[in-house]
Amino acid sequence: MGGKHAARLKAKGIMKDALEPRKIAVYLFIIAIAVVFTLQFGPGSSGFGRANPAGAAPTTAAVVNGKEIPIMEFRREYVNQLQYLRSQGQPVSEAVARQFGLPQSVLDRMVNTELLAQAAERHGVKASDEEILKILQNRPDFQKDGQFDYPTYQQMLRDYYRQTPADFEEDIRRQITAQKMIGMVQSGAVVSDDEVRTRFEKEGNQARIVFARFLPSMYADKVPAPSAADLAAYRQAHEKEIKEYYEANRFVYQQPERIRARQILVKVAPDATPDVKAKAMERAQGLLKEIQGGKDFSEVAKASSDDQSTKPSGGDLGWVERGNWEPALANAAFTLEAGQVTQPVETKFGVHLVKVDEKKPAQDKSLEQVQDEIATTLYKKDKAKDTARAEAEKALAEVKGGKTISELFKPEKEQPALLRFETETRPEAVQTDTFNAASVNVPHLGPAPDMITAVFATKGPQVLDQAFPVGEGYVIAQVTERQLADDANFAQKKEELRKQAVQAKQYEVADSFLKSLRKSGEVKTNTEALDQVTGG
Repeated sequence: MGGKHAARLKAKGIMKDALEPRKIAVYLFIIAIAVVFTLQFGPGSSGFGRANPAGAAPTTAAVVNGKEIPIMEFRREYVNQLQYLRSQGQPVSEAVARQFGLPQSVLDRMVNTELLAQAAERHGVKASDEEILKILQNRPDFQKDGQFDYPTYQQMLRDYYRQTPADFEEDIRRQITAQKMIGMVQSGAVVSDDEVRTRFEKEGNQARIVFARFLPSMYADKVPAPSAADLAAYRQAHEKEIKEYYEANRFVYQQPERIRARQILVKVAPDATPDVKAKAMERAQGLLKEIQGGKDFSEVAKASSDDQSTKPSGGDLGWVERGNWEPALANAAFTLEAGQVTQPVETKFGVHLVKVDEKKPAQDKSLEQVQDEIATTLYKKDKAKDTARAEAEKALAEVKGGKTISELFKPEKEQPALLRFETETRPEAVQTDTFNAASVNVPHLGPAPDMITAVFATKGPQVLDQAFPVGEGYVIAQVTERQLADDANFAQKKEELRKQAVQAKQYEVADSFLKSLRKSGEVKTNTEALDQVTGG
């Protein structure tokens, strides 16, 4: 089905249903994103290219059973996901997005869609033309004055998606087909009365707590460096741990030459005419003159770069190794000193201007060279953790004596640092939302199975009687609200609980189905290419 067919049906008034809003599984800061399946219809969400049997090339984000997901389309979806989160009031920097796994989440969603589409083809499932037309008709970026406009559609595909109408519509077809496939899988999810009853007993068993964390990092600056004798003794007693730390962090001690760089890109298609390439070079020369005239490189990048993934951050590429770039660009950038800017350099992506913000020479340090440094780090870490535990136990004794965690550890601001996604410099009281006995995480804290067991062993508000090791630190907690499952409400809540149980089962069967597709298929990801896009 081509774009002309879409326009013809538009003229007949066929495309009139409303587009469902874009879906997102969770906010980035609520959980470290782990999307099992979420299919989207929106800018950047159609991203499945032609076959590439040779495997992941530099222009490929992943290859799914021989079919590639182009890096350009991963980049577009990743940037759009960041923009979406920011539009929802989430202050997401690219560094934080990487920390919480957003790049992998985006790629997982794209891989899952392709796996499902391929499975659908094997089962004879296919989206209809009418379903595709409904999506196109109601896409806001294809409308003019509130109506689908074919010239606007063509322009968006040419300038933004870089696809023909036929290819774009085929990608939409694959996404709808993937959703149909997951719908078929989920339709078989059923739950018994016993499962509903079990869910009621777990979900009706609820609590809220207030807790405070005691992290080694809060006390690290109070730990003095070890004496020579202490260091020698620690090194001898922890020889295995020191070696393991070195091996786990070898990348820190053995690194190629790197630069922290920014770029301005003037995009040019690989098959552009000499005249177009000359105009791009002329434009890059003009931007270079602006910078040489005193304009800030990052501001020029924000205003003029064609690289949409780095434009909002002033062209920031993060740390780059020589091998990450084409030789011509690498040779130009790596010969510069910090603060200098290259002349325009042409690659297959267009014309680049690169500024070097910082340089780090290559290094190759042996274990013998860094063992004292590692021993000092581990020594101070152990001492800081001991201090954190001692401080947690001291605070617990005060709470058992009649004080409350909220009194002892009032946040410096209206919300504690943990809820502001800032570094915690001291223990602060954090009040959780209500959670139930089925939870695997404590709200705002994460996995803490021993603490959850202790919480739901209580019958009412009380202090938990120990400091729990959670992650790197220790946590003390008070149960502030407690509600037991009330059998009198079971009949009233049964149908709603059944719906929830079915939804949970649908998620489980979908997750299991996707895992089986991954296990039986072949998925290759190009981590180096992803790092280039995300600054990893």
